[in-house]
Amino acid sequence: MRIGELATATGTTVETIRYYEKEGLLPAPERGLNNYRSYGPLQLERLRLIRNCRALDMTQEEIRAILSLADNHQNGGCGPINELFDEHIAHVDERIAELTQLKTQLTELRQRCLSARPDAEDCGILHGLSEMQVEERQERHTHLG
Repeated sequence: MRIGELATATGTTVETIRYYEKEGLLPAPERGLNNYRSYGPLQLERLRLIRNCRALDMTQEEIRAILSLADNHQNGGCGPINELFDEHIAHVDERIAELTQLKTQLTELRQRCLSARPDAEDCGILHGLSEMQVEERQERHTHLG
């Protein structure tokens, strides 16, 4: 199949496919006599795997590691893939904790102004924002940086 057909079959764009090829996540396809890229079932399956990993918010490095493990599946079975997923789950847990803390801060600020004030000078949220003591941003321990 041609690149446009692969894009349609996987719900991606042609540019995304070319990007994954450039990054080495998707091997370059063979070219026909007409010099068009020719994709087969292996590229289709690999691109679906990449897309599904992205849907799970995995980084390119995590995807690269999964692809390497998939390419060498006889070395270690599911153990290394399980470890990679456990690490990703830990990253998600840390991000949830960060978002929960953010929601708490926003809710506390919102509670400072329970009605629409005619004058912005009386806005409890604005006063709260000016009074808020912002600590040095903690280093994130998630894979998102």
